[in-house]
Amino acid sequence: MSGGRILVWLTLVVGVCCCLAVDGLGVNWGTMATHPLPPETVVQLMKDNGIKKVKIFDADAATMNALSGSGIEVMVAIPNNMLGYMIDYENARKWVDQNVTRYSFQGGVNIKYVAVGNEPFLTTYNGSFLNLTFPALQNIQTALNNAGIGDTVKATVPLNADVYNSPASNPVPSAGRFRSDITDLMTQIVTFLNQTGAPFTVNIYPFLSLYANPDFPVDYAFFDGTATPVVDADGIRYTNVFDANFDTLVSALTALGSGDLPIIVGEVGWPTNGDANANAAYAERFYGGLMKRLAATQGTPRRPNQYIEVYLFSLVDEDAKSIAPGSFERHWGIFKYDGQPKYALDFSGQGKKEMPAAAKGVQYLAPKWCVISPNGGGNMSMLGENINYACSRADCTALGFGSSCNGLDAGGNASFAFNAYFQAQNQQEHSCYFQGLAMETTQNPSTAGCNFSIQIVSSSVSPSCILTLMLEFALMLLQYLLV
Repeated sequence: MSGGRILVWLTLVVGVCCCLAVDGLGVNWGTMATHPLPPETVVQLMKDNGIKKVKIFDADAATMNALSGSGIEVMVAIPNNMLGYMIDYENARKWVDQNVTRYSFQGGVNIKYVAVGNEPFLTTYNGSFLNLTFPALQNIQTALNNAGIGDTVKATVPLNADVYNSPASNPVPSAGRFRSDITDLMTQIVTFLNQTGAPFTVNIYPFLSLYANPDFPVDYAFFDGTATPVVDADGIRYTNVFDANFDTLVSALTALGSGDLPIIVGEVGWPTNGDANANAAYAERFYGGLMKRLAATQGTPRRPNQYIEVYLFSLVDEDAKSIAPGSFERHWGIFKYDGQPKYALDFSGQGKKEMPAAAKGVQYLAPKWCVISPNGGGNMSMLGENINYACSRADCTALGFGSSCNGLDAGGNASFAFNAYFQAQNQQEHSCYFQGLAMETTQNPSTAGCNFSIQIVSSSVSPSCILTLMLEFALMLLQYLLV
């Protein structure tokens, strides 16, 4: 091969490698947004960034069709509110037939896992799913087996890290055990996963450790070291909470005689708004350290030099998620609502300072915003009520304490709220009125730190939009008939 051809070949190889993500790297793709990106756009976004695995939270037909033929490996979920149906085998069989088997063909969807529920044993659920999850898990795997795909598709249960802990008297990973109230249940589940060859799936959130405890050492949430590591009884030193959390699970599994059970990290990430510690700088630092760790196949102290399969949480922001856990819930995305990257992130783990590839072909609504009227129109005594109305129907979490738009004055707060509602309503006529307090403008009111967004053209149409279109069509038809 000539020198010139060798150079061209090397250039091509390097170019391809730069588009590959870390082995085992997946993402969570949630769709709880007022204006979700078109599924085809999201699938292309993953492909452009070399991401080959995705975890989705339901089996929506549009999502599944977009994934068909992509080659992306899929973990498809059964929502918690459907677990009660799955304890009847016939219902489980029908679900598998409709949502797994129908896509299992050459060139179809590459489904590898079925996630039975999502963190169903959270203490905040007060035991609502304790008697449903294991029977549902059994029935789904049996249905997969009877459909002839049980060897390649495995049922698992994504669990929150609160299902295990170390006692307060000995808070080290080696003392990890499953929660006392669910020890018997977890023993059944772990035994079943061992028998079926399925992995244990756990969600680990170092950010939440920091969020829940103001005295938590900040550096311990990241991967670039801490001056005061946690030293276990056997001398193992833990320099970050991810390793400590993961190994606490390993110890809990070991106590049940299943220390070698494969573990998938179903969710791990860092939000960028909605809290003082939720920002792009911290997210970039967290992911940068995580990617390097995964690329080095470093594992954890109790599972050294092992490949860890990880699903980042999450791919894009979701402005319609519940904020009961915290305002940051709507800002977990690596990408903004429109598929634009927020910070530098090298999915290959090589540590390069480069932005991920952005979503292509995204269409936006008209370049106009809704702001408070400078003329003081309307009854200003109703301003607070109108702001509350807007924020109850749109995302105003960026206005919260420690968030990106926290520094706005009263007028700025009103404008942000009005615009959020205006955009959520697809800039419809009369959605920028607020009893005469608001007005439309083509001048962008964004500041250096606070973005007043323009929404995208949604991939789905809300019921209110359908009603509006029907009314507009009826008016057009009536005008036509009257001519």
